[in-house]
Amino acid sequence: MEDHSLLSEETISNKIYFIRGQKVMMDSDLASLYDVETKRLNEQVKRNLSRFPEDFMFQLTENEYNSLRSQIATLKKGRGEHQKYLPSVFTEHGILMLSSVLKSDKAIQTNIQIMRIFTKVRQMLFDTTEIKVDILQIQKKLENHDKNIELVFSYLDELTEKKENESERVKIGYKK
Repeated sequence: MEDHSLLSEETISNKIYFIRGQKVMMDSDLASLYDVETKRLNEQVKRNLSRFPEDFMFQLTENEYNSLRSQIATLKKGRGEHQKYLPSVFTEHGILMLSSVLKSDKAIQTNIQIMRIFTKVRQMLFDTTEIKVDILQIQKKLENHDKNIELVFSYLDELTEKKENESERVKIGYKK
């Protein structure tokens, strides 16, 4: 049963931010994706606070929020809603936990999509890390090649100097 109202990968991945060394999504973005008000999403979270330890969800500091707003031109204060609290953000585990407190079909389908995108992002980061390791290995080999080439040139210089010095020497021996 294919749902044609699925969100695009780009729509979801554009709402994933990197804060405090973690990939997170903002409460207002998640609420929008789940098609609920941010206030309602946060009410459900507060009712089930024991499911959301700090490594699943945390509130942004004023600096983090302002920094995020300056990075993303479309991130307007309050996102059209009156916002008197700093936003909360959810890590991948927190988003998974949201599916247990938001029980609508839309929330479940959206969560499945979000988890797939987090998996793709993790794979891309892993692939990028592998590429970086390969590049570092190539750089080391090139450095070694550079050192070897320098060594060869220094040996050639020594041989050239020896040849020049040999031609200046007076040859000893019988002359015919």
